[in-house]
Formats: sequence, C-alpha cells, structure tokens
Amino acid sequence: MAEYVEFYVDQGTDFSAYVNLNDDDTNLAQNVYGYVITGKLRRSLVSANVSESLFCEVSDPANGEIYISLAAANTANLKPGNYFYDVKVVDVNSSNATSRLIEGIITIAPAITK
Repeated sequence: MAEYVEFYVDQGTDFSAYVNLNDDDTNLAQNVYGYVITGKLRRSLVSANVSESLFCEVSDPANGEIYISLAAANTANLKPGNYFYDVKVVDVNSSNATSRLIEGIITIAPAITK
C-alpha cells in the first residue's frame, strides 16, 4: 500500500524531497536497486491531463531512499491550489512488477512576486 504524504510548495520555487521507503512486513529499509521511478501531478483524480511530471530518481538504493523534485520553472506554470500526485516504481529485477510507493496532495501556494 502506498504511503500518503502531503507537500506544500511556493509557486515559482524549487521543490525537492527525499523519501525513505520501508518494507511493510519487516519495517526495514526497502532495497530499491534497479527500480525505475516515475511521478505525475493531476488537478483532480479523474483528470485525463497530467499537470506536471515529477523528476524522480533512486538516491540510495540499499537504504530505500528516493529523490523527487520540481524545478522553479515547473512550479511557476502551475496554478495555485491542490494537485494529486503519485510516485510509481517498476522493479526491473522482478518481471517489471509495478507498484505505487507514495501518493498524496501537493499544494501550490500563490506567488506574489513574479
């Protein structure tokens, strides 16, 4: 089951976060070596259009650490408000098994100075 995480981002600024993943059964760090990670934002759960793609990478595979980010230019293009997001992984070591790692809401706070 995906972990629920909320983020707050100022419009027009860089956003980045490190997320550590633990195995549900053992509560130990989940080894994410060889995983391919992607993430998307949508304005609503049923929206057909992707508002933005997250930059995602495995930063420390043995300790289950992933890095996600949005550049300032990307957050500047987002309208203020809430966006639903998720980060999915494909385990290329295990028959390309796909699962959702984290999900939640990213709130974009409006920029006054542009």
